[in-house]
Amino acid sequence: MIIDAKDTVLGRVSSFAAKQLLLGNKVDIVNCEECVVSGRQHFTINEYIRKVHRGAPAKGPYFYRRPDMFVRRTIRGMLPFKKPRGQDAYKNIKCHIGFPENLKKENPIVLENSHSSKLQLSDYIRVKDICNAAGWKHI
Repeated sequence: MIIDAKDTVLGRVSSFAAKQLLLGNKVDIVNCEECVVSGRQHFTINEYIRKVHRGAPAKGPYFYRRPDMFVRRTIRGMLPFKKPRGQDAYKNIKCHIGFPENLKKENPIVLENSHSSKLQLSDYIRVKDICNAAGWKHI
């Protein structure tokens, strides 16, 4: 199953993907950098930067700065990861930046109810902007 995450709310995509993973399906999420997180931009960026700089660099906690790993970690938070069922489900998720060549043949699923235009407020920020502010050095 391939999910196109362009212009969709991250939490809704993540919960849908987590449900599919727990059912035993393999899930690929494309265009992870184009997901949106609802909320005020400056508050969201400051909150994530505060999390990234917390603790010691050698001891953690560690937070991802790449958009694909950012989305994958969000999905992990919606799985019962400390149990074997959740760990097995987590192995079946793959997140991609952009649309990989090997997946172009298949049609992705676009989630209708999770589009960013359905948000009541116009305050949202893209995952790539959060990651850029946290220090992601994309190629």
